Amino acid sequence: MIFFSGGTGPTSDSGWGCMLRCGQMVLAQALLLLHLGREWRWKEGLKQPAAYYRVLHCFLDQKDCLYSIHQIAQMGVGEGKAVGQWYGPNTVAQVLRKLSLFDDWSSLSVHVAMDNTVVIEDIRKLCLTSSTKPHEHEPCERYSEQGASYRSSWRPLLLLVPLRLGLTDVNTAYISSLKACLTSPYSLGFIGGQPNSAHYFIGFVGEELLFLDPHTVQPAVDVSDDDMMGETGEMTNADCSYHCMHPPCRMDMSQLDPSIALGFFCCTEHDFDSWCEHIRTVMCGNQLPMFELVTTRPKHWPPFVLPSGPSDQAGGAVRREDELREENVLASWPRSRGWTTAPSRSTSRQRTDSGS
Repeated sequence: MIFFSGGTGPTSDSGWGCMLRCGQMVLAQALLLLHLGREWRWKEGLKQPAAYYRVLHCFLDQKDCLYSIHQIAQMGVGEGKAVGQWYGPNTVAQVLRKLSLFDDWSSLSVHVAMDNTVVIEDIRKLCLTSSTKPHEHEPCERYSEQGASYRSSWRPLLLLVPLRLGLTDVNTAYISSLKACLTSPYSLGFIGGQPNSAHYFIGFVGEELLFLDPHTVQPAVDVSDDDMMGETGEMTNADCSYHCMHPPCRMDMSQLDPSIALGFFCCTEHDFDSWCEHIRTVMCGNQLPMFELVTTRPKHWPPFVLPSGPSDQAGGAVRREDELREENVLASWPRSRGWTTAPSRSTSRQRTDSGS
């Protein structure tokens, strides 16, 4: 639980902040892989690399921290969500995409795949965009055995894929695809949950999903030297609050709400190519794939527009790409597909959270 000081807004994130916290967790995992590598492990009471504390600082409950709940809630206003309103997985994904443009240190490319479609061409354009800031991704390079033919200008990719796997319950035909995605070496799990309760899902055992629960109250911690170092100069356990000190929770897959957002992290271009091959194999083996992987952009979509800078995102004035695409698709449906009625665009069910 956090408290805002001053103003007339919410004084706590209780009842509405669980999906925002889940978004923080999936992004934090991507940043740890990026800056520390997959082989890094946190050990209680030991001094950690400087990059670890820098990552933690991004998520402190302080309004001037880049990925704080304050920043996520404020950026969500541009997505049509008032501060204190419950978010769905798609909204969190869009907000994280916008906030990442302010993160010069990580230089992370965040792509949100809309309409159940991942376009390879769009991702390459995004990740191969030149950056004016030097990259600090040496640990990330150890995560992939990239060949000499791959370009070093690739910016690490966080791919978020919002999906709806059914109307009110998850269609069991998607379960095998979901399991296969979770077994990918590039998987970050997914965010979703149950009605009125969001979770961060990290794996599965049999027919049970493993998840981290943001509703577990943790003490607020600052990662300043005074908090991390005791009076004798030894490391304290102040950062235990940021780690799972008990086994993950479990939930039967049949209880999962159908609105989710998958997360994948590809540090290099080689990683992305390997991920594409894995997804093609997964989708070929399932009669009902969760999403499509296509090489080029569908003809009835508008051109892909690269984000031009943080200033475009600050006030929420720039219209989302999926909104522009919807207008284009709506105009072309009668001619291109012969549809007479338009399905709902929403990828997540709006609801009021009373228990997070």
